[in-house]
Amino acid sequence: MRFEITKSPMSILEVRLDKGQGIRAEGGSLVYMMGNIEIDTRTRQGGFLKYLKVATLGGESFFVNDFIAKEDGCAIGLTGRPIGDIVQIPVTNGNGFIVQSNVFTACSIDIEIDTKWQGFTKGIFGSELFMLKVTGNGDVFVNAYGGMIKKELTRGEKMTLDNYHLVALSENADYKVTKFGGLKSTILGGEGLVTEITGPGTVYFQTKNLKELRDLLAIRQTGETSGSGISFGGFKFGT
Repeated sequence: MRFEITKSPMSILEVRLDKGQGIRAEGGSLVYMMGNIEIDTRTRQGGFLKYLKVATLGGESFFVNDFIAKEDGCAIGLTGRPIGDIVQIPVTNGNGFIVQSNVFTACSIDIEIDTKWQGFTKGIFGSELFMLKVTGNGDVFVNAYGGMIKKELTRGEKMTLDNYHLVALSENADYKVTKFGGLKSTILGGEGLVTEITGPGTVYFQTKNLKELRDLLAIRQTGETSGSGISFGGFKFGT
């Protein structure tokens, strides 16, 4: 299997497959196909309870599509929902990743996808209580909002990251979710929860924040319908 990611930040993933090779993709991610490719639409692997957990709690589609080449020289184009980079995350046995919900685009057939529950003190990324855990041996492709940056943390090195910017981190990294500063910083500073990550480990994060975009659009819509006013720390004052 060979792949190429083009047209950043409006990224598209092109995967080239020879006979017998395949790629597993999130429902709705197909852009085009070339060659004789068989499509197998099915529920996620691991039994009913497992794929129900991934689909319902992980925010992913209940179904996935396996695209299997029936001849050499096939090609398939895939893309994700956010407007931004698509990045390859290599996964090996013993080196899995925890991935933010809704960023999964595709993966190698041998990758296993599950949810990872860490409780209310560790498991909240943004507003999500669950996130995906990917293990196995192969590649995972994720699509985030804006550009995507990879950071390698050495042993003992620490990084504090806004939860809505976090895309993925290696499962061997130590992390905890905490509030940003005190109550004043949380309310007036426009920040909420952050993740404190301690290496060694690999971190992927996005340069843009979908929650901020939604809030901005909501504020502008409110301003258009409710008259003029001043927005401060996420609150609107005036008429």
